[in-house]
Amino acid sequence: MAGVNEIRSAFLNFFEKNGHKVLPSSPLVPLNDPTLMFTNAGMVQFKDYFTGAVKPEVPRAATSQKCVRAGGKHNDLDNVGYTARHHTFFEMLGNFSFGDYFKEQAIHHAWTLITGEYGLPKDKLLVTVFHEDDEAFDLWKKIAGLPDEKIIRIATHDNFWAMGDTGPCGPCSEIFYDHGENIWGGPPGSPEEDGDRFIEIWNLVFMQYEQTTPDERVNLPKPSIDTGMGLERIAAVLQGVHNNYDIDLFKALIAASVEATGVAADADHQSSHRIIADHLRATSFLLADGVMPSNEGRGYVLRRIMRRAMRHASLLGAEDPLIHRLVPTLVREMGQAFPELQRAEAMITETLRMEEVRFRKTLSRGLTLLDEASLDLKAGDTFDGRTAFTLYDTYGFPLDLTQDALRAREIGVDTDAFNVAMTEQKTLARANWAGSGDAATETVWLELSETLAPTEFLGYEQERAEGQLMAIIKDGASVDTADTGDTVQLVFNQTPFYAESGGQVGDTGTILVEGKIGISVSDVQKKAGGLFVHKGKIGKGGSISVGDSAALQVDNARRSDIRKNHSATHLIHEALRRVLGPHVAQKGSRVAPDSLRFDFSHQKGVSDEEMAKVEAIANDIILQSAPVTTRLMAVDDAIEAGAMALFGEKYGDEVRVVSMGLNGEPDAEHETYSAELCGGTHVGNTGEIGLVAVTSEGAVASGIRRIEAFTGVAARNHLKQQEQRLRDVADVLKSTPADAVTRVESLLADRKRLEKELGDARAKLALTGLSDAAIEKDGFKYLGRVVEGVSPKDLRGLVDQARQKLGSSVVVLIAVAEDGKAAASVGVSADMTERFSAVDLVKTVAAELGGKGGGGKPDLAQAGGPNGADADKALTAVEAALS
Repeated sequence: MAGVNEIRSAFLNFFEKNGHKVLPSSPLVPLNDPTLMFTNAGMVQFKDYFTGAVKPEVPRAATSQKCVRAGGKHNDLDNVGYTARHHTFFEMLGNFSFGDYFKEQAIHHAWTLITGEYGLPKDKLLVTVFHEDDEAFDLWKKIAGLPDEKIIRIATHDNFWAMGDTGPCGPCSEIFYDHGENIWGGPPGSPEEDGDRFIEIWNLVFMQYEQTTPDERVNLPKPSIDTGMGLERIAAVLQGVHNNYDIDLFKALIAASVEATGVAADADHQSSHRIIADHLRATSFLLADGVMPSNEGRGYVLRRIMRRAMRHASLLGAEDPLIHRLVPTLVREMGQAFPELQRAEAMITETLRMEEVRFRKTLSRGLTLLDEASLDLKAGDTFDGRTAFTLYDTYGFPLDLTQDALRAREIGVDTDAFNVAMTEQKTLARANWAGSGDAATETVWLELSETLAPTEFLGYEQERAEGQLMAIIKDGASVDTADTGDTVQLVFNQTPFYAESGGQVGDTGTILVEGKIGISVSDVQKKAGGLFVHKGKIGKGGSISVGDSAALQVDNARRSDIRKNHSATHLIHEALRRVLGPHVAQKGSRVAPDSLRFDFSHQKGVSDEEMAKVEAIANDIILQSAPVTTRLMAVDDAIEAGAMALFGEKYGDEVRVVSMGLNGEPDAEHETYSAELCGGTHVGNTGEIGLVAVTSEGAVASGIRRIEAFTGVAARNHLKQQEQRLRDVADVLKSTPADAVTRVESLLADRKRLEKELGDARAKLALTGLSDAAIEKDGFKYLGRVVEGVSPKDLRGLVDQARQKLGSSVVVLIAVAEDGKAAASVGVSADMTERFSAVDLVKTVAAELGGKGGGGKPDLAQAGGPNGADADKALTAVEAALS
């Protein structure tokens, strides 16, 4: 049995011949088990089959399951590279029966495969059974012919498997391989069982009971089989080696590491090469399954694995990024069995390269500080934990890297002091938070953030997911349970719901707790940095409790509309820059399901022609139906590549770059139309937006403009309404929509002409008899009248005509409008300006009308006031002034 690939194929082929359906490995991110950080066993994808929640599609199956154990309670990370069999990533070979065959056939299959197909000598094998499982004991004697001393009864939980405090459970039977007397150790159950002589290679779980209460166990109506055999372990046995890192797969990866570094895998450097080989597998498979390095959740664990490998590449003397150069070897070794590696090879390579470039800056600075701080320490000493915390808190150098760097010098780290310093910092942060002016209830989120991991957001790929309820907030306080009718805020370990940020509103939807209690989600907010808080009301069905499992379903139609509007803001942003100039920058946005709002910097109004161009460019990109892609990049790399950072966003070391559209400009620097740093949700391709229709543009502050628009169905409905309004106008005008503008222009021209004719007629009418009303004064004529039907703009011409007709004269005319306001005009003939000033006289008029001042020239002046009812008083005041 030559290589790992042949061993895997032989296992799957054997069970396929024996009536099993060979199924692909499930992803490393569990889809149906929110309690797990990563898939860590072959049975994870079949959990619902075993619990009875889902009816099995097939009665029996076989898989080679990808597994990771590097976070949470299943964490082997610190041991990897220093022991013979610890890995972060491994493959679990398994065969499963869902109420079909049971113990006898499972034992028969296992023994036939191991001794027949794999050809292991029977005298090298022994088995364990649960001490009460006489049936399994007898079957091993019957099928394998093993003597009693090689069927060892184990009384501990090691040989009894349970899914939890309640649920399916049953005894186990483990198969061990004896590596020989030259290796220290004893058989299972003996005082020397922790040695490496006897190695477990296969575990058969006989799922025959259901634990109904902590004290009661009943028989399952259809007992099942769940087995697990580590591919790396069985490969070591079949290839005649004792250490998993000596099998063909790891030898190829280590050889690639040796060639890339030029450093032999000797005693001093062996662990570093092994760590690089192991972590290369884990990081590549996690990246291929959609996990990206970050400072939260699964992404944080991935980053730890990456950086541990990169740290050891540095120890081997690699001056340039190394890990990404080993990806082709991994793809060559495992890509045939796992095509996702081949599909994601370019992305894996680039992500590893960027992460290592960034990490080397942190590593160089941290190691320098660490060397200085530990200069006086020797083997056996302990490094100060508070100093380790300073390295972490101030310089971003993680504790595990400090421990790993000092391990070679046999120096430990005072983790207790580190934890004390961490607690003190959180206490100070809480005090600062409480004193910041935020509502007192907000402190509950900071307290929760100290005990809960940040919520993992699954909503980029999923709109439905399973989650575990981690916290319930009711009336501002954290509680363990809540009941029907309660309004609550809920935190889950993972969620597909988007929490409001970056201008995008939070999702709404439904949550079904324990399959029966419905909760309507009205909003989702992000608290204390990383907790996604779901606000909702508990419907009928009972109470909910911390720890409950739940199905979270986003309102698909609403999310779809939000995605369209968010992607449209990116298209509009770039279109504005192309039409108005590169000075345009986003200054805020509001992305809701029904509309979008986009604020941008620009010092003057946007013309209709310019806005039409913006709208046309955005719609041209929509018609491309071009893919919308996302990449995780370093901030500096993203901006250097042309991505725009959005106003008001705070970015960490890594950012999500959303790119869309094809650049149609000649000699463009970038092929992509738009690339922005954005954490929101977006359409899969621009065509999904359908249409963008700008409804308004205007100023909201000095130098800040705002666009409002619709997309998709809302945009179409808006345009339909506009079209209907045009038809209604055309009907009123007795015209067609096409001729409506011409008809309106004609009507406006007619109105203007008629208004002029009316004004002229009114002026003539008002002028009639005015000369007869003039009063003879001392060497001049005085005419003071209140006129009707004359507009203020015609008043001046009327005064001028009366003055010319009267000769030496003073003319005062006041027009009172329907709203009671008055306008006055005073004219003085040229020969009388030495005696009277029109400006002085009009001020007298304005004073009586309640106005202020007035102005003009000595021969002609105007004024106004709100008190048209006092017009006669104003004329009397003028007569007095003339006397």
